[in-house]
This record gives sequence, structure tokens and C-alpha cells, in this order.
Amino acid sequence: MAWRDWLRTVEVEPSIYAADFARLGEQVRHLLNAGARVFHFDVGDGHFVEPVTIGPVVLQSIAPLVHGEGGVVDVHLMVTNPEHHFPQVARAGGDSVTFHVEACDEPWRAIEAARSHGLEVGVAFNPETPVEDAVAASLGADLVLCMSIHPGYSGQEFMLEALERIAELRAQLHERVVVQVDGGITQENVRAAYEAGAEAIVAGSSIFGREDLNRAYLRLVRELAPRD
Repeated sequence: MAWRDWLRTVEVEPSIYAADFARLGEQVRHLLNAGARVFHFDVGDGHFVEPVTIGPVVLQSIAPLVHGEGGVVDVHLMVTNPEHHFPQVARAGGDSVTFHVEACDEPWRAIEAARSHGLEVGVAFNPETPVEDAVAASLGADLVLCMSIHPGYSGQEFMLEALERIAELRAQLHERVVVQVDGGITQENVRAAYEAGAEAIVAGSSIFGREDLNRAYLRLVRELAPRD
């Protein structure tokens, strides 16, 4: 299966980084019961981004739970030397891996390396990176991730200029390539991100920062329902 097979027109991806790790399995189960099927898993190394975040041990603990309900885990590597981590991601149960164009001199090699481990592959780019650079680096990729915050910390506000960048990205990419957005997604802006061209929409604090995770997730999903 590939990214296009995972999408149900548009997909809201709960971002594990924002979860309560004392209750991680429970929270993932709640979201699976609510209908979530694609989970976003952020990895930070303390170099490309300042914080050191979660890694393969946590991924290995939740991947069987997600896979058991027909879901997938989308791993976002906010790291230097991303290719070094591909084998660990694959062994731990990741289904797709996304690396940053800013951290990779030869993106095509990284894309080939990810595929050699049986992974779907995406290319991410930061707010300061031109859309054209991300498009050029994404040849052969399944997904391009437009960051709508500076990567590394959950809870930042959505950058409104990201809407134009999403629209530019969608216009320049082949239709088979999925456009993803990550950062600051809320009930108030999720529709705008979708209408700009995003099909995979990552949401962290707006889901895990609420007492009722199911309701928070479903509110975002309902904002994306077709309108007359």
C-alpha cells in the first residue's frame, strides 16, 4: 500500500509528539476508535532541531497497535543524516519516512535509500526554504511536507503565509504526490489548509491538548466534510 491508498480524500493525522506519554497506548486506542488511521511520529535529534524527542523504542511500542487496526505510522525525521535512521524506522514498524531537504545534500539518494527499506518516502521543507527547492528535491517521493511552523516544538501558532506556500506546492507537484502540512493546525484553520491543497494534515496540541481526544479529532474531521 502507498500514500494514495492510505488517504480518505483528506486525512487528519494525530501527532504523537503532543501525546501524554504516561497514557500513550490508551490515547492511541481512543483515536483509533474515533477513526484515525494515519499517525504522525516526530523524531528530533538535538542537532537539526534543538529538542531530542521520541525514537524507535516508542515507535516499536505503538506500531503493532496502529497496524492491528489497519492504520499506518508516518515518521517525520527532523534530524541531520536522516539516511542513518531509515533502517531503525523500518525495523520499528514505521510505514513512511519524511526527511528535510535542508538536512540532505542528495535527496534522490535518500529517497532511494528509504525505498530500499520498504518505506514510503516524503520530503519536508522549512518556512524559509523556497517551494521550488522542495519540488526539485521531491522527484521520486510520495509526499511533500510544508512546515507551517518552525520544526521542533509543538504548540506553535500556524504561519498564515503557509497557505500560499501550500497552494504553490500543490500547483507544482504531480497529482499523485501528496501534500502534507504540519504545525499550528486548529479547528479554525484546518479547512483553509485543506482548501489551499493539503491532503494530509498533522494536528498535535489541537487533539492531544484536549480532555476528550475523540471529540477533538472528530471536530477537525468534520471541518473537512464537503459543503454545499
